[in-house]
Amino acid sequence: MTVKRDYDAEFKDTADHRYAYNFDFDVMHKYMLRSFEPLFRAGSLLELGSFKGDFTRRLLPHFTDITCVEASPVAIEQARAALPGHVTLIEGMFETVQLPRRYDNIVLTHVLEHLDDPIGVLRRIRDEWLTETGRLFLVCPNANAPSRQIAVKMGLISHNAAITPAEQAHGHRITYSLDTLERDARAADLHVVHRSGIFFKALANFQWDRLLATDIVSPEYLDGCFMLGQHYPDLCASIFLVCERGN
Repeated sequence: MTVKRDYDAEFKDTADHRYAYNFDFDVMHKYMLRSFEPLFRAGSLLELGSFKGDFTRRLLPHFTDITCVEASPVAIEQARAALPGHVTLIEGMFETVQLPRRYDNIVLTHVLEHLDDPIGVLRRIRDEWLTETGRLFLVCPNANAPSRQIAVKMGLISHNAAITPAEQAHGHRITYSLDTLERDARAADLHVVHRSGIFFKALANFQWDRLLATDIVSPEYLDGCFMLGQHYPDLCASIFLVCERGN
């Protein structure tokens, strides 16, 4: 029996873990966009899992035709208040929502790990929503990030791909690594045309938030972590695939 999910409850902070940190909004969003920019197609964009519109705002200078789908009624109302009127906002679940057309770019960032049927949703993206020449930008937290590997050595989590109680409360269903993420993309008949990592990361998000409140870390250091991550994608905060429909 499928358990009915409360998407509004899943994005609430728990006693020992925030759903999203300043590190996510101020650092990871910036470098996600920098990773995407050279690979964007001209035309329309569909953002699946827009939350409150924070990443959507970064996309506004690049696209005039943006559609967002979000399952949480509370989050989408906050996005509606924060985003300009030309952004189309649709409340619905990816498994059942009906969209009117196909899109040249589809963005799915830190969402796939929350889904009960990730391969099914990836297949819908390929078969129903992606144009013939369109691209899917797929980003997930990385099981092998040094911060997680250190947590394993400290005895805080059992193994790299473990789902912590806080992550489970936030709706996580899986913790991906590059091999398992590419496995699921291939299972959905998507063709991977680019693979990388985003931001070399040896500290936990809460530790980064404390650092970012000081002058210890410079913008140049952050850029260095981003560039180093391109050499060592398996040691990044997030893993990143660009996929096309293929044959």
